[in-house]
Amino acid sequence: MGKLNKTKTDVCEIRNREVFHGYFVGETFEAGVALLGPEVKSLRLGRAQISNAFVRANGKGELFLYNSHIAAYEFHTSPDYNDTRPRKLLLHSSEISKIVVAIEREKAAVIPLKIFFKHGLAKVNVAICKGKKLFDKRETLKRKEAAREAERAISSKMRMG
Repeated sequence: MGKLNKTKTDVCEIRNREVFHGYFVGETFEAGVALLGPEVKSLRLGRAQISNAFVRANGKGELFLYNSHIAAYEFHTSPDYNDTRPRKLLLHSSEISKIVVAIEREKAAVIPLKIFFKHGLAKVNVAICKGKKLFDKRETLKRKEAAREAERAISSKMRMG
């Protein structure tokens, strides 16, 4: 018998698309997440949402992911399941210290960019972010619109010959 081929459709990835609109994204880190069994199954089905999530440090040198919503697995029967419980992030101590310094001294926000699976383990990409002002958001939209117009012009010239 041959090996089973895994397709790309088996891979689930939950993204936070709003981050790039509201923040300047700086350094990113790949962190493990301490999850319960039903949470992992629910994540594999893509039933999660991280648009309002953020990372906060406690005083013991640990980082936790707050406001990430992972829906209850439909076949899990525990009535006391909390969808938005804080989940511990697993990072190296040097990465934790960088993030804590950014939170405390630079007043930066640490926000998850995506949740994905790597070698069967749930991972979270978190980034150190600075908030954009309103004029920064407008400038970003103007650049995107100018790039779209240029792309349209080039594609129309290519079609014309």
